[in-house]
Amino acid sequence: MKVAIQCDSPLLQRSLELFLKGHLSSLRQCDILIRDKDIRDDDHLTFVIGVASNADLVKPFSKAQLLHALNQKMEAQKSTLAKSEPEVSTSEKEESVSFDILQGHIEKLTREYQANILKAIRAFYEK
Repeated sequence: MKVAIQCDSPLLQRSLELFLKGHLSSLRQCDILIRDKDIRDDDHLTFVIGVASNADLVKPFSKAQLLHALNQKMEAQKSTLAKSEPEVSTSEKEESVSFDILQGHIEKLTREYQANILKAIRAFYEK
């Protein structure tokens, strides 16, 4: 998920930048645009954060609530796009899901392997 942020509030802008550090992108390349005012954009999927009841996420919020709400908005967008696109076979969907699971498992193993190597190197130099 690539996120662009355009907020009038500098405090909210900076908080969102910290919360979404790994997902930040330019406005041209973003999947979703976060704003603190309800200004809808035809070019980008817009996510509104505010105190109004029509906001996608109401302040105050936690990082977990933000990520959850963003994922829900993205999933809702994908489901509306999927309805307009031709049906993808279930085997292709299953392959995609199993590939994502495999990719996540490989990344986890790689991080563990890296941690073990660094641990061994530290132990060697501490002697």
